[in-house]
Amino acid sequence: MTTTTVHENAVLPELVTKHKTVLDRAVQAIHERTFFSQYPENPSPAIYGEGADQAGLEAYKQLTGKHFNELQQGEPAGWVGQEESPYEQAPIGVSYPYYPVETLVKNGQNTFDTWRKVTPAQRAALLIETLERVKSRFFEIAHATMHTTGQAFMMSFQASGPHAADRALEAVAAGYEEQTRFPEQQVWEKPMGKYSLKLQKSWKPVPKGLALVIGCSTFPTWNTVPGMYASLVTGNPVLVKPHPKAVLPIAIVVAEVQKVLAECGLDPAICQLAVDPAEKLITKELAEHPLVKIIDYTGGSAFGNYLESLAKKTVFTEKAGVNSVILDSVEDLDKVMQNLAFSLTLYSGQMCTAPQNFFIPEGGITVAGVQVPYEEVVAKLGEAVTQVVNNPKAGPHVLGAIQNQVTQQRVKELSSLKGRSLLDTCEISNPSFEKARICTPVLYEVNSEDREVYSQELFGPIALVIKTKNTQESVALAKEMALEHGAISCGAYTTDQEMKELIMDQMGLAGTPVSFNLTGGIFLNQNASFSDFHVTGGNPAGNASFTNPEFVIKRFTWVGFREPVQQ
Repeated sequence: MTTTTVHENAVLPELVTKHKTVLDRAVQAIHERTFFSQYPENPSPAIYGEGADQAGLEAYKQLTGKHFNELQQGEPAGWVGQEESPYEQAPIGVSYPYYPVETLVKNGQNTFDTWRKVTPAQRAALLIETLERVKSRFFEIAHATMHTTGQAFMMSFQASGPHAADRALEAVAAGYEEQTRFPEQQVWEKPMGKYSLKLQKSWKPVPKGLALVIGCSTFPTWNTVPGMYASLVTGNPVLVKPHPKAVLPIAIVVAEVQKVLAECGLDPAICQLAVDPAEKLITKELAEHPLVKIIDYTGGSAFGNYLESLAKKTVFTEKAGVNSVILDSVEDLDKVMQNLAFSLTLYSGQMCTAPQNFFIPEGGITVAGVQVPYEEVVAKLGEAVTQVVNNPKAGPHVLGAIQNQVTQQRVKELSSLKGRSLLDTCEISNPSFEKARICTPVLYEVNSEDREVYSQELFGPIALVIKTKNTQESVALAKEMALEHGAISCGAYTTDQEMKELIMDQMGLAGTPVSFNLTGGIFLNQNASFSDFHVTGGNPAGNASFTNPEFVIKRFTWVGFREPVQQ
């Protein structure tokens, strides 16, 4: 391991100068909340170079069936790997170096005293440099994401590439700003009449220690890098624990981070990849280790609740939620249903922001001033979903593939629930991947009193249509679901200003952001870096938010020092 001390390093000041403009612009964007993206989401050759996509595909193929040898973590105890492509339903064959928990913790802890003494500006600049390196591998990461998660290529590119990098940069900028908010030192003088009391004061942001980031199987990069970069920029070494079925995308990111650390004369163990052997999962052992002080987690509620219960840990969670759509009144029903159908089918509903519960009054809704019956509204939703699914050019690329067989089984077993089927799942072929695991969305109707059915997250391509007495009941139920079971997003359609204000008020109390009257190219699933807060931390869907100040300031402690000024 590298042992060069920080004061010997000449590279970090150069990086501070190199990336100052980007960092300043990112901090500005956090305050303005307007559109800002450092990393373009369009994978066009004009932006990323001719042949970048093909080169990325070839680079991905070169990784499959081999040991992943890019990490700089020393000699491993063994090699492990259990990823399977949902498109090919076959192993991708990549194996990763495995290290015992004590080895990972010891190596990470050994870097703490060095990393915490790097200045916030230098840490931020180094981390921006890592994002620039990752940028050169966006296409490779996209193919890795596609074949571990089942996302279609475009989503894989955008979510694991530019969008993830922007979220990481957002965390870096927020962490940098919070650590430099106050002066490093100041002479404090208190007038006392004929004389003054003078103290020399200084303040330091002191990091808490070793951090653990626990990734998920559906968004292995996008959901991992905010916590990873937030801990790193605040001076905490990080252990990245990916989901065993989705390692490769984040392994590439960690490898690039380690390369930059080494080039800067720092120990690559400041950021380590911690993978599971198939026969011995290590997440709980890592989480409960006394030297692990910070934990970031994305995944199911049960394990998230366990992590939140751990004593003496600072824990940030994004868990399961029950997302609602409230239909009251619209101007153009077809446009609304097209928008909702896309949100429902995108990545087969395997997004934490995907809508699940569609609350529709039994008397129907108002469309351009005319009352449209409930049955017609529901039929329109089913027709819109079917149109997306049956579009041979769009359908397979919108749906992607099902990451986990359990999700597919959940769809097949939906008929066991109380209610009636409105739209059954069907088989659809992907012309590029004939073995792809695909499951089209289902619509299922339940009554408002059947809370046991819709008060749980049914992860995947499942939508429940809940018949309510009126919109007021719809709002009350959506609020109740969010408060009791969590919600990450909510869609609402109303042309009535009083109803809009009621929804804002009630869902605001439930800590749930609301997207009103979306049509066209903006969808409920989407969140914009530097503008939208992802998860609020205000309901059981999670206790943290990307990226509000609390997401970074809880990773360090302000400590003051003072002494009298010699007269």
